[in-house]
Amino acid sequence: MTDDFSRREWLRAVGAAGLTGASGLVPPAPTIASAAGPVRRAVLPLVSTSEVFVPPRGRAFQKFSFDFPEPSVEFAGYRFGFLIFTRENVYGLDLDGMKAEAAADRLTLSANGLVWAGGQQRVPGRLTARFRLSGDTIEWDAEAVMDQPIKSVSTVIRGLPRGKISIGGGTAFDPGEDELLFGYPFGAGDLFGGNTAGGMGTPHVAIVSETRGIWSLSSLDDKVRAKRFFLQPGEAGYRAEAIFEAEGWLDQPRLQVPAWRLAKSASLEAATERHYRHLETAYRLPAWETRPDAPDWLRKTALVLALHGAHFTGFVFNDFGRMLDILRWTATRIPADRVLVFLPAWDGRYYWNYPLYQADPRMGGAEGLKRLIDEGHGLGFRFMPMFGMNTANRRHPEFAKFADAVTQRVDGDQFDLNWVDWDNDRHQEGWSAYMNLGIESWRRWLTDRIAEVIERYGADAYFLDISGGWINNQKADMHEGTRRMVADLRARYPRVLACGEFPYDALMEFLPLFHVYSRPGMKYSRFFSHLSHPAPGRGSSGVHESGFGRFDEQTLSIAPGPIPTITVVDDTFTKHRDAMAAAIAKAKELGGIP
Repeated sequence: MTDDFSRREWLRAVGAAGLTGASGLVPPAPTIASAAGPVRRAVLPLVSTSEVFVPPRGRAFQKFSFDFPEPSVEFAGYRFGFLIFTRENVYGLDLDGMKAEAAADRLTLSANGLVWAGGQQRVPGRLTARFRLSGDTIEWDAEAVMDQPIKSVSTVIRGLPRGKISIGGGTAFDPGEDELLFGYPFGAGDLFGGNTAGGMGTPHVAIVSETRGIWSLSSLDDKVRAKRFFLQPGEAGYRAEAIFEAEGWLDQPRLQVPAWRLAKSASLEAATERHYRHLETAYRLPAWETRPDAPDWLRKTALVLALHGAHFTGFVFNDFGRMLDILRWTATRIPADRVLVFLPAWDGRYYWNYPLYQADPRMGGAEGLKRLIDEGHGLGFRFMPMFGMNTANRRHPEFAKFADAVTQRVDGDQFDLNWVDWDNDRHQEGWSAYMNLGIESWRRWLTDRIAEVIERYGADAYFLDISGGWINNQKADMHEGTRRMVADLRARYPRVLACGEFPYDALMEFLPLFHVYSRPGMKYSRFFSHLSHPAPGRGSSGVHESGFGRFDEQTLSIAPGPIPTITVVDDTFTKHRDAMAAAIAKAKELGGIP
């Protein structure tokens, strides 16, 4: 047992926590000073229910139905504990083998031995965590060692105030009594899983307290790896979990957890800027003004026209002939060299035909697409066809050529693109596999399809659907696969633009244009509105699954913000041309076009 608590005292504290829900703070034991050298810190016998509401008072997530040991150490007014996860269980630190030593603005926590089964069993293992204090900022890293691969390590933090929550620098919102879970990137691979983690584009959470200031919790990793943030409310503050998940394709019985940072800032803007300064270094984010992969025509683009093609069901919104008519008319309203033409579902049945990428015969076939782009180029337009970066229909015969690139999550369960009800039978479809660009067969297949469209039709850009959909998996790194594909295509076609649907932070290193707006990202990239942005008139979302919304012309003239975007469906040009003309006029005004 430690010098700070006897076993009887520890059991008494744990028992009280279980009976009361432990909504009050466990009184810290005194520090023990030595004659020379570091100061011994007390280890607090906290458990999973300490200082939180039991039962929860708002929306809650899955959790243990008993008290799991979370022995913690106090540092700079906060209490820190750790949990270790393997591919088969969860482990806590053995209180008997823990030691915390502090010297000036540093603290080292070491644990020799782990517990499992809620503390009823012990197993060999070690964890060492190193904390550093500088002003109002704490940084820490950790190393965990076991006799089996370690999947993830969670830092449990107590002492954070309640308040509004900002995710990745976004607008702060009041969660009330709800528990919150967010994952980076793409929900940390669980966006559509059992935990339903909200997605975040960068691992950064801020708490905005009306009376106590701004607290932010960020990962200082320099690689794209899964992170999760869990906030569990109590009477006095949050119990937070900062979870680092290791690469699923590596077996690591010794896992080094990259640094986390807990900081207090004067404003939400200052907290966000500090986090992005780290990102600029970690991921070599280029400044928009000087990035070499943004062609001159993109810098002048004042309008994006999204000309919808064929829906999943086969319904054709616009064939290539009508698209050309729309462009001829548009060129009389705005200089065509200021317009990017986005072509979603140019290849026929949306998603169903992925990954064939052949011009749809019903829309005019290869000849019709070639004519559209050739004549559009003559007017001055630029063209960007759409490709599914990580989706493929298993029912196509070609699927066997890259079937080894299907995705399993870190725990081995299959991850499919099965979250859309395309045919409206009120059940999500299950024929679409989720593909991993880290695997050579899929990367080679998609690279060849994009290259063929560039060479055959003269595309000026290519659009990568679900670009931010990184999944931690057991085979290969999706981020590095994406980077490699874009680099290979850029080497072959240096003047062709690569565009992503939605970003996470590291993607902005090599993708200068995205489909989903990020306000902090404006320093590095540009954005336009999503293809589901409601079209003028009834507000159709086109090929997208979201049905109808409300067209709001005010969204076309918000600055700074996305490039003004008009989505064109089956009746937009025939019945709502006046609305199109008004939207084009707003785009001209915003772009400084006389």
